[in-house]
Amino acid sequence: MKSLLFLVLISVCWAEPHPGNSSLEHERIVHIQENGPRLLVVAEQAKIFSHRGGNVTLPCKFYHEHTSTGGSGTHKIRIKWTKLTYDYLKEVDVFVAMGHHRKGYGSYQGRVSLRESSENDASLVITNIMLEDYGRYKCEVIEGLEDDTAVVTLNLEGVVFPYSPRLGRYNLNFHEAQRACAEQDSVMASFDQLYDAWRSGLDWCNAGWLSDGSVQYPITKPREPCGGRNTVPGVRNYGFWDKDKSRYDVFCFTSNFNGRFYYLIHPTKLTYDEAVQACLKDGSQIAKVGQIFAAWKLLGYDRCDAGWLADGSVRYPISRPRKRCSPSEAAVRFVGFPDKKHKLYGVYCFRAYN
Repeated sequence: MKSLLFLVLISVCWAEPHPGNSSLEHERIVHIQENGPRLLVVAEQAKIFSHRGGNVTLPCKFYHEHTSTGGSGTHKIRIKWTKLTYDYLKEVDVFVAMGHHRKGYGSYQGRVSLRESSENDASLVITNIMLEDYGRYKCEVIEGLEDDTAVVTLNLEGVVFPYSPRLGRYNLNFHEAQRACAEQDSVMASFDQLYDAWRSGLDWCNAGWLSDGSVQYPITKPREPCGGRNTVPGVRNYGFWDKDKSRYDVFCFTSNFNGRFYYLIHPTKLTYDEAVQACLKDGSQIAKVGQIFAAWKLLGYDRCDAGWLADGSVRYPISRPRKRCSPSEAAVRFVGFPDKKHKLYGVYCFRAYN
């Protein structure tokens, strides 16, 4: 048996084709080296923080694993930035660069460019940041058959606030909720923004739309009307509802503003129409709900005087709780939607800077 095995081994060795035998050339085994340059895309920071109206750079660089230079020089490098939606199933084009070709898309046109501080720098510069720019961005680098990606989150400093219109609680479908936030100098809040607001103490028992189409609400103090006393604090999720037929409140998000928010000193109290005209006469406009929340949260604005706002509501911002002025907590106090023609209040105005 051992002799037979020995003969088989000898036969296998003799079967290896000889380099000089062209008739057996096609039988040779070709070994492919798989440890050549591999493209790597890296974001040095996973999260970047900024604010509305500011400029920001989303970091992204590309390397070859076995070389020290940015590119191999054999293929043109294509850099593409997209914005990811909440479910990652759809991407919104932001910017594409290949050679000397540069193109921005949609609302990003004229506001985006590459930093290009080095040959391997694919970082995206965004100027004049808008509230809608908040979210996750994907940096994709393509060279020949190789490609790789990195994801960067752009967070905005701001404030989340619940909103319902004059019609009252649970009167907005998803599309109406979007418009309601826009009319109040804000956008619909994302789940991440609502979650951060809950961690900072936001407690609101009314369910509201979020930008992903879900309906949720934040509870820090469990109680009977809000899930029960024995439930744990958290962001309660109602799930996803029909955007046309279902009606809820909405959670809006706003950031700082380029302007001045102030209470108008006036010799008399005013009806709503008189308040609108008083702000115009002062070179301003009647302030929006998003602006009073931004001034309160981000600037520490504090005033115990109730005043009209653009949506016909009356509110006042308290940053220093005290007797007769929200003694228990700092908050934007809501008086209600009074009769516009007969009720008299002060007014909050907003003057935009050019």
